[in-house]
Amino acid sequence: MPVNLTPNAIAAINGGDVNSKPLVQVVDIKLIGSTQERYRLLLSDSAASQHAMLATQLNDLVKSGRVRKGAVVQLIDYICSTVQNRKIIVVLNMETIVPDCELIGNPKVYAESDAVAQKVLPNMNSGNVQSFHNNNINGRHPVQNARNFQSAVQPPSQANTMQNMQSFRPAVQPPYQPPPNYRNRGPIMKNEAPARIIPIAALNPYQGRWAIKARVTAKGDLRRYNNARGDGKVFSFDLLDSDGGEIRVTCFNAVVDRFFDIIEIGKVYLISKGSLKPAQKNFNHLKNEWEILLEATSTVDVCPEEDASIPQQQFSFRPISDIEIVESNSIIDVIGVVVSVNPSVPILRKNGMETQRRILNLKDGSGRTVELTLWGEFCNREGQKLHEMIDFGCFPVLAVKAGKVSDFSGKSIGTVSSTQLFINPDIPEACSLRSWFDFGGKDAASLSISREIMPGGSKNEIRKTVSQIKAEGLGRSDKPDWVTVKATVSFIKTDTFCYTACPLMIGDRQCNKKAVRSGNTRWLCDRCNQEFEECEYRYLLQVQIQDHTGLTWVTAFQETGEEILGFSAKELFMLKKQDDERFAETVRSKLFYQFLFRLKIKEETYGDEQRVKITVVKADKVNYSLESQHMLDLIS
Repeated sequence: MPVNLTPNAIAAINGGDVNSKPLVQVVDIKLIGSTQERYRLLLSDSAASQHAMLATQLNDLVKSGRVRKGAVVQLIDYICSTVQNRKIIVVLNMETIVPDCELIGNPKVYAESDAVAQKVLPNMNSGNVQSFHNNNINGRHPVQNARNFQSAVQPPSQANTMQNMQSFRPAVQPPYQPPPNYRNRGPIMKNEAPARIIPIAALNPYQGRWAIKARVTAKGDLRRYNNARGDGKVFSFDLLDSDGGEIRVTCFNAVVDRFFDIIEIGKVYLISKGSLKPAQKNFNHLKNEWEILLEATSTVDVCPEEDASIPQQQFSFRPISDIEIVESNSIIDVIGVVVSVNPSVPILRKNGMETQRRILNLKDGSGRTVELTLWGEFCNREGQKLHEMIDFGCFPVLAVKAGKVSDFSGKSIGTVSSTQLFINPDIPEACSLRSWFDFGGKDAASLSISREIMPGGSKNEIRKTVSQIKAEGLGRSDKPDWVTVKATVSFIKTDTFCYTACPLMIGDRQCNKKAVRSGNTRWLCDRCNQEFEECEYRYLLQVQIQDHTGLTWVTAFQETGEEILGFSAKELFMLKKQDDERFAETVRSKLFYQFLFRLKIKEETYGDEQRVKITVVKADKVNYSLESQHMLDLIS
């Protein structure tokens, strides 16, 4: 079946057409981009060909083979942009008409000069010559323009002959138009026609004029900063459009004053005249390689009518079991049933201000639970509401948007400024989880991936002996090994059992770096470069443990040190300072107790030497009833 491509489609698109939905052929496909996969196509209308860039949301068309070399496609959404002084077609939506076809015609690479020739030679065979409104360019007389026109379209010999004819009169004389009068009217304005609304996924730094229509899904706090250029302020917000595209928008200084009060979560806005810059992935978790910087000329207009085609929020949930293999500091979405909520406690931040921290636990159908740490206003807002619901016997579903993964003593999630919490959201995932929990999931066994509630006798734990740690090469792979060992404390080093630590907060975590004396009464942290009245005392215990197969050294930090010794580090430090003999006797009294040690084993580099470091994550005294049952299970 013969296929007819749309004539002059390439030229029309370069001329600004965005509505004709032409049929073109894919002549070539090439994968480009190192940080993000993008496909460059060579499109043909049988006479001319031009490069096109495929929007990333259409990558699956190429990967699945629906779009390949030779395919005839219909362009649905497209725009022509200038990239590095060349025009390129950006394809936003397309459909495959014929999956495979021989090359149609003999296309040549399109050049802008081709478009000029087509405009100058519209219908020469009929002898008609179109008139042009701009023939009187630079104040030249129309007759002179007509001579130049004839020189362009006639063969050289014919053109020379006509130039020598003094009585030449043009066949079609366009009416004379006087040059426009710009007196007292200021500078010439650029084209101020409304920019065409395009999907977020199609934005790139090479577009001159664009507009997007999107919903605000998150709004950050107003932050102030100081650097070499002086003081400043900044805030950002996240946008989501009807095609599922997301992008972050950032405002600085005077632009903050214009837009901070206007932006509200949940509302839809029309935004244009911003610049695009590479996204800072350290702070921006959205799946977009660009972010928008609003400027003095930018416009942000709220849409008065609700647009149901734009979702209220977009989630990309990960099962709790997956968090175990997620890299630290990753930003993820997670959903689970809240099974416990701890009271809110005060924490001292780096700037000396006090904030709140509240810990709760989430459970899902993956057989895992995870600790979620709420910071600041989250504690009093959503945290308090969740606490009351748990007290009343309810177990709400909580969706966490943009939580930050931590791997300190196991995996956990914490809130950051861009985090959003949704209690019992009206989404399919929440309904499914609610049904699972109510019909058996509540009583289903699960294993925590976080330190705080790591059970000592879980059915899912990996039991090892001390000798197996070395014999099986535990900790020498890319990821740490987590095992449980039943062992006895045989020795505790007491010369440096604790250190003086900084109590200030850095982001969502306490600094805990070593603090040194600054004068007689104050302490100084080199990391925070701040002084404070009192430091903290934190355990750094070196403990020797042994079982029937051998012995090894482990390190216990603050919480696990308290579990082993039964005292806080500060209490023991003060005891040593006041009565050294009583201190030594107290430590000796803690020897030869048996514990179930939850251990994290990981190889680390010290100078040029590789060593396996064993850290105690949890130390539970042996429950002999449960341990006997465990041994009976092994026998049976």
